[in-house]
Amino acid sequence: MSNTATVPTPRFTVLTLGVSDMRSSIAFYESLGFTRKFRATGEEVTFFETGGTVLGLFPWHLLAADASLPDQPRPAAFRGVAIAWNCRNDAEVDAVMAFALSKGAKLLKPAQPTSYGGYCGYFADPDGHAWEVVRAPGFEVRDDGRVSLPD
Repeated sequence: MSNTATVPTPRFTVLTLGVSDMRSSIAFYESLGFTRKFRATGEEVTFFETGGTVLGLFPWHLLAADASLPDQPRPAAFRGVAIAWNCRNDAEVDAVMAFALSKGAKLLKPAQPTSYGGYCGYFADPDGHAWEVVRAPGFEVRDDGRVSLPD
């Protein structure tokens, strides 16, 4: 028998956000156009198709408990994570930003040119999770919504 460990295939499949109010968060993400799937879980945990990685919503206190982390204090400032919504062009960035704001998102930073030749802005969801809406050079947004990266 070999002592060589099998290296697992790395994959990132679900991003789960802790939320304070499941119903309002579900309504917010549905209003952005994300398709809710796997409804058998009811409102205990909710999943949305995003064109690649799955977006999950879970009550904040239960997610903290599941990870054996303290629920309090909840951060009021930046949490060190931004969720990116990649776009094909600057006009799409502007349209997504305007749409999200019309659905109740909070403007964090208006869309503007970046130092790396891109274009991006930021909004926050009802629980303060930061979303970057971006056109990034070299990132190709395919028809299925997935992003292709150059080598």
